Amino acid sequence: MKRMIAPLILCFITHLAMSQKIEMYKKFGGVRFMQGDTLLSERQVAMILFKENKSAYVTLKKAKKFNTFSSILGFTGTALIAVPVISAIAGGTPEWGLAAGGAALIIASIPLNRIYKSRTLDALDIYNGEQPTGRMQPSLYFTGTRAGLVVKF
Repeated sequence: MKRMIAPLILCFITHLAMSQKIEMYKKFGGVRFMQGDTLLSERQVAMILFKENKSAYVTLKKAKKFNTFSSILGFTGTALIAVPVISAIAGGTPEWGLAAGGAALIIASIPLNRIYKSRTLDALDIYNGEQPTGRMQPSLYFTGTRAGLVVKF
């Protein structure tokens, strides 16, 4: 009897270690992945999802495209803002149109970053065996006020 219990306990502990959930924590400008007490990079998460759950991997791969575009827009916008600021500090005549264009690019990168975070969270929900939920589910309803139509989040 004792000989059977030890292998069963070993199998149970191994199963628990292999099936830990991957959690994502949002931080300013990016995300952090944790599995148990281990900090994972995005590449490590992609490898885990590729090996264990193909549909979660495909969702993560689609989300990565939004992160790439967001990063490109943010970097370009920051460079466009830096050029006139450095020119003004150096005593030249700054082109403030470049700064305005850079600000527009940075503002355009924010929704792409939010989409990346949302879709990455959906991929992790699929991997963790949960039903992916839309983070924002608006519902429309009528009220008795003059406004008539109200969007409720």
